[in-house]
Amino acid sequence: CRFSQMLHPIFEEASNVIKEEYPDKNQVVFARVDCDQHSDIAQRYRISKYPTLKLFRNGMMMKREYRGQRSVTAIADYIRQQKSNPIREIQDLEEINSLDRSRRNIVGYFEQKDSDNYRTFERVANILHDDCVFVSAFGAVSKAERFSGDNVIYKPPGENAPDMVYLGSLTNFDLIYAWTQDKCVPLVREITFENGEELTEEGLPFLILFHMKDDLESLEKFQQEVARQLISEKGTINFLHADCDKFRHPLLHIQKTPADCPVIAIDSFRHMYVFPDFSDLSVPGRLKQFVLDLHSGKLHREFHHGPDPTDVAPGQPIQDVASSPPESSFQKLAPSEHRYTLLREKDEL
Repeated sequence: CRFSQMLHPIFEEASNVIKEEYPDKNQVVFARVDCDQHSDIAQRYRISKYPTLKLFRNGMMMKREYRGQRSVTAIADYIRQQKSNPIREIQDLEEINSLDRSRRNIVGYFEQKDSDNYRTFERVANILHDDCVFVSAFGAVSKAERFSGDNVIYKPPGENAPDMVYLGSLTNFDLIYAWTQDKCVPLVREITFENGEELTEEGLPFLILFHMKDDLESLEKFQQEVARQLISEKGTINFLHADCDKFRHPLLHIQKTPADCPVIAIDSFRHMYVFPDFSDLSVPGRLKQFVLDLHSGKLHREFHHGPDPTDVAPGQPIQDVASSPPESSFQKLAPSEHRYTLLREKDEL
């Protein structure tokens, strides 16, 4: 791969620069994988373009891969940024009142910084700092909030949103990470042209609500039904919402326009399938069946061959449909030296 060959000496030099600044080999490790020889590793981490630079923390692959400039300075700066402290320490509890309540905030109150509880909190913050703001207080400053020992609180977006307290063990990384991730990463995320490639790389099909930006009612209904019907499907499909105006091109793929919104569709990365009627969203089990029909292959099968025999009313002939479902509109274009981009309208490229 020509681009991999071009990056190799740059990556090597960046590793030498960082090694001088962080000589302890346990602080930063640069590694390379030959995906021809180790295809199992490439497959495990869904590597489909070369070269790919991914960041791991505590043995976990981060969702956001490196997409910055391919230069020694840029890569070294990125590592320095990743090594910076993701937790802001406060000196007075009054500072809690000035937190940006449009963001998701995780606040930890600890008796001392040199403790197993805080070290676990640090590990979680290092992984999720792009999704939440992490704040901490220690000793006398935090005493009023440590009525039953060290304490971690989630402050959701919204001035009047109630706080949520973590009730598990603060030394159990898996427990506190799962709790924090659940709070920091919303069940239904917004897809934009900026994060679309990142979401695509997670390798899961999309269930998307297309809605007008100011139509918050439809978004709330969608969020409620996803939580009610599809929580068990988390991990098999990504739940997303998109601005109809910005995503006119994907809508055209399913023969819709912003005037038709709200619209729900599944993008399997091969084809797009439309949920028949948004008004059926609240019908018990209807949205879940739509997702199950994707997993079973029914959506794909019916687009090509008409309704399954069991779905045809008595006396009705089985329809043979020759047309194919709309193609995915989130395919990647050919790679450039520096980045990939999503397919969108030609005049916007």
